[in-house]
Amino acid sequence: MFKNIPPTPQAPVAAGVRIGHVHLKVANIDRALEFYVGVLGFGVKQRYGEQAAFIAAGDYHHHIGLNTWESEGGSPPPRGTTGLFHLAIVYPERADLADALRRVRNAGYELEGASDHGVSQALYLRDPDGNGVELYWDRPQADWPQDEDGTLAMVTERLDLDALLEEAA
Repeated sequence: MFKNIPPTPQAPVAAGVRIGHVHLKVANIDRALEFYVGVLGFGVKQRYGEQAAFIAAGDYHHHIGLNTWESEGGSPPPRGTTGLFHLAIVYPERADLADALRRVRNAGYELEGASDHGVSQALYLRDPDGNGVELYWDRPQADWPQDEDGTLAMVTERLDLDALLEEAA
């Protein structure tokens, strides 16, 4: 049974709450590591044989977990089913996003999209297991677009990839 839950929580979650990590089911650990480590540049923090690996940017314990516990040799879920739409990896500077675009292109991965959302600039692609991946950079909050009443006014506009790549040099 579903309860009628109001769209506004009775008490908001703490402002400091964040998503700690994502754990992906993959068909092959080595193939997944070739993408997340070899292309995107994450570092392996711990590996459990051929069944799981934990990777991160910098010294964090792990940002992404990869495992084959329920998915070894499997295929991506078909369209029209529920599940993860994409994981989003945020880069600290626009030049870092530019470097990610360079890495992805050099490795031969095709983008599914590239958008300027006003609050962020984003690249969309699929990993080797068909998982959606968003690579993005957030603009400073003071630069986010707003409507006349002060509410957030996100957009979806074309991202100029050539201009972005100029920052990777």
